[in-house]
This record gives sequence, C-alpha cells and structure tokens, in this order.
Amino acid sequence: MSAAPLVPDILSPEFAMDPYPAYAVMREKEPLIWHEATQSYIISRYQDVERVFKDRNAEFTTDNYNWQLEPVHGKTILQLSGREHAVRRALVAPAFRGSDLQEKFMPVIERNSRELIDAFRHSGSADIVADYATRFPVNVIADMLGLDKADHTRFHGWYTAVIAFLGNLSGDPDVTAAGERTRVEFAEYMIPIIRERRDNLGDDLLSSLCAAEVDGVRMSDEDIKAFCSLLLAAGGETTDKAIASILANLLLHPEQLAAVRADRSLISAAFAETLRYTPPVHMIMRQSATEVEVSGGTIPAGATVTCLIGAANRDEQRYREPDRFDIFRDDLTTTSAFSAAADHLAFALGRHFCVGALLAKAEVETGVNQLLDAMPDLRLADGFDPVEQGVFTRGPQSLPVRFTPNAG
Repeated sequence: MSAAPLVPDILSPEFAMDPYPAYAVMREKEPLIWHEATQSYIISRYQDVERVFKDRNAEFTTDNYNWQLEPVHGKTILQLSGREHAVRRALVAPAFRGSDLQEKFMPVIERNSRELIDAFRHSGSADIVADYATRFPVNVIADMLGLDKADHTRFHGWYTAVIAFLGNLSGDPDVTAAGERTRVEFAEYMIPIIRERRDNLGDDLLSSLCAAEVDGVRMSDEDIKAFCSLLLAAGGETTDKAIASILANLLLHPEQLAAVRADRSLISAAFAETLRYTPPVHMIMRQSATEVEVSGGTIPAGATVTCLIGAANRDEQRYREPDRFDIFRDDLTTTSAFSAAADHLAFALGRHFCVGALLAKAEVETGVNQLLDAMPDLRLADGFDPVEQGVFTRGPQSLPVRFTPNAG
C-alpha cells in the first residue's frame, strides 16, 4: 500500500478535471491508498468495491454516515443495521416498486416531465441541465410527497447544500455550516407538514409513511423528516446528473442515439451503460468492522473506506474496453441493472442497495422518451463539448441543445 501515490490527489483540480486516467493508474498500481486529508483508505478495483458493498461476512458498516449524513439529514435508514434497518426499509420500500410505483407515481412522473418540456418544445433550443434535469426529479419527489412545488427553489437550494456537504472532502467550514443550517431549515419546514398530514391522511407518499406500520413499528416525525431529506438529496442530485449524462453520452455517440431513437426499449440499456461509464455518484464510504485484506494490503478495523465507484465501473478486469461507451455491450446485464443483483456499482449493492433505483429508472426512461419525442432532430449546440464536473457526484453542468421546434 502506498501513502505517497503516483496519481493526482482526489482533492486536486487535475483530478476533478478528469479522474478517469487517475482511476486507471490506481487500479493497476495502487489499489489501496491511505489518503491523509480524508483520513480514509481508497479502493478502486471492481472486486474490492463489490466485496465492500455486498459485505457477505459483515466486515463493513455504515457507521461513517454518523458524521457524513447525520449532521445534514438527522439519523437516516442508511445508518441502521440488522432488524432496525430491515423494518425501516420495509416501511419505505413499497412506494418505490411494483404497483405503487406504476399506479400512483408513473402519472406523476409523466406529467412533471411533460410540463417542463412544454416550456421549451416550441423554442428550438434548451439547456437540458438547467431547463429540465435539475428540476424534474425534485418536482417528482415534491409531488409524490404532496408538497408544494412552488417551494422548488428552496428544495433545490437545500439538496445542493446537502450534496456539497457530503462532497466536502477538503473540510471547507462554510460548506459545513451551510449543510448543517439546511438540517434546521428543512426540519422547520417539514415537521409541521408531517404533523398536519398525520391528522389528514391522503394518498401521497408522505401519508403512506405516516401510516405505515411493520411489526408494530411506526416511523416517528423525525424518522420521516430524515427520510424525506435523504430522498430529496439522493433522488434529486443523482437522477438529475443521470439524465444529463445519458443524453450527453448519446449525443456524443450519434449512431447509438439513432439506435435508441428507433428502438426505445434500448433506453434501459443506455441508462445501465451510463451508470457504468459515467455514474452520478463517484464515491461511497463505508467503515471497516474488522481488519480486512484487499488488493494491495490490509485495512485496519474501524477505518473509513472510500469506495471509488467511478474507478471500479471501468475496471478492465471486469469490462471489455471499459473506457468505451457502448449500449450494446454484452458484459453488462440490463435486466438486473436496477436491482441488488446489478453488475455495475452505481447504486451500491447488498442490503443498502439504492431503494430508489426503480424510481430513477422510471424517471430516466420517461424523460428520455418524452425528450426524444419533443426533439426529433436533437443535437448539441454548435461547438459545445459537454464537460463533467464534480468529484463526489459528477455530471455535465450544462447541456445546450438545438432542435426543430415541435408543436406536439
């Protein structure tokens, strides 16, 4: 294991500009790095990251979220384990799969997407990030919870502050303070709404959370508030980056865009490949419960482990030509890409597999379908090259496109 790496530091501007060459060097030469600034062990190979997430031998915990998430969200389901985690997950999971997702929330998803597209479909130009991707998932979550979409700007401000807090690897005190302030502001906003909803249950997700009971356990106001906070941040930031990234990847590969346009069933393959090739979340942390042997050395018990999803998803030991975007690749299984059996790592794996994966899939597939319908000759604005930004979460900051205005 190396403490003086051959690669640019993960906090350096050089790394932020393009982490993929650094990831390749890490995987090959330095699969385990002690990183002083974040006080964590960095792992980058697919087999090691997969092992941490699946955690079949109870070698890892999510205790790191006590300091990473709790200051901004309060105590969330991600920090729980064992029966406590299983019960809480059973309370929230039904809303994100099966009939609830299809019957209750697909109409919400379709309507929100259409409303945003209606604002620019006649204009012949749009910025997919500013006009659509940053708004769509947050509007959907607000609608699902039965919150007022007029508060969109506040929601967006809150989740941006939360994600900045999570990605504040260098410990900027202003970013920390803004994240902690969000927890207070969001509680002041949400708790009165939760109490009012308990007295007047509707058919929205917030009412379902208020009424849900498993094994005699119900969620407290604080539980529900923390989950809503997590849902806004995790469901907002990640899906917005995923939508921007899938469109950027397709626009940069016109022959694959043409294939998707002709056969919309390929959208899920394009989404799965986007999650592998340019995942919205590039790193997730865990904590070691015991001493663990990984490629390159030993991680001691009680250490923070930074799992580089962005590196593992491009491991040449796992994928052929991993630096090539290819929606037709046969070493990525689309059918399981949105379940805990996924063979990419963008949603994590195991018992903490992203509870919102199917919601994200529904949003991305609906969004891409509707955008392609509205913009038959969609193309990048002249001379524009979509550049990813971010270290912890990553995606295009802007995606200006041109198309023939559509009256549809």
